Amino acid sequence: MAFQFSTVLRNAALDALEVAAGASPVLTLRSGPPPADCSQADAGTVLATISLPSDWLVAASGATKLLQGVWQDLSADAAGTVGHFRIHQGAVCHIQGDVTATGDGGAMTLDNPVLALGQAVTVTAFSLSAGGV
Repeated sequence: MAFQFSTVLRNAALDALEVAAGASPVLTLRSGPPPADCSQADAGTVLATISLPSDWLVAASGATKLLQGVWQDLSADAAGTVGHFRIHQGAVCHIQGDVTATGDGGAMTLDNPVLALGQAVTVTAFSLSAGGV
């Protein structure tokens, strides 16, 4: 039988992720597919860089944790199509995943994943969910 956890435990696990990743991590939006896992070296070109707020995720509820505040880069670092993101604290990658346009189902969605140099970039949705139901 697979493990099953209460919503209280799943919420606590999600809240612990934000604490472990630290306050004000940096989000990089990158071209191409993500590396195999967070322990691998960065891949792709950095297209945009966003310093996240000190409290960057809302408190978990219903085993889901959502972005908090405005996640925006007012001037993209390079032109290209965003394929993945990485959330770092210093040199350590804590979270990575795919990126799509709003409504296309990526782990993170942007108002427009095809960037021009200097274009404003806004993350429209990001959520983490804990399994074990």
